[in-house]
Amino acid sequence: MKKSISELRTQLRKQIRQTRQNLTALEQSQAEKIVTQKALNLITQHQAQNIAIYLSFDGEISTQLLIEQLWKKGKNVYLPLLHPFCKGHLLFVHYSQQTLLMPNQFGILEPPLNVQEILPTEKLDIIFTPLVAFDKQGNRLGMGGGFYDRTLQDWRSKNFIPVGLAHQCQQVAALPVESWDIPLFDILV
Repeated sequence: MKKSISELRTQLRKQIRQTRQNLTALEQSQAEKIVTQKALNLITQHQAQNIAIYLSFDGEISTQLLIEQLWKKGKNVYLPLLHPFCKGHLLFVHYSQQTLLMPNQFGILEPPLNVQEILPTEKLDIIFTPLVAFDKQGNRLGMGGGFYDRTLQDWRSKNFIPVGLAHQCQQVAALPVESWDIPLFDILV
């Protein structure tokens, strides 16, 4: 019996998450340094000032070094926040060293809701996205909630570019894609 796309995606999520979690601390650290440098080069190339990024979770490539570098360079850093009134959507809230973080319903740290600290996606220059798996066509497989797919809809008509951050082990030959999947501008590994 042939598996559905949904079943294939669920199986792939489980497999890649396990592979990612099995990386050693040294492999994680080396990958973080490489991806941080690539991200900084991309930011310079695009003269980006307002950058959305996520806090690493569940074996994702660490973003801590990149965030610290962005602060040093005087960039504006924004973290995703689960939208409190629009289920399945994200807001992006300014993040500084003084920001107090709280775990959301998924256990992921996020800043508190402060309407004065929210930046609309159209004013972001780059959105760095987490992902579970990706392919050479720029397709990304997330955790399954669709938060980033909704956020990235019609990104080409907005000012920002979406860029995935990943470990090399997260790349697959071809992802089973759905109609709502949004390919990324680039994926840094």
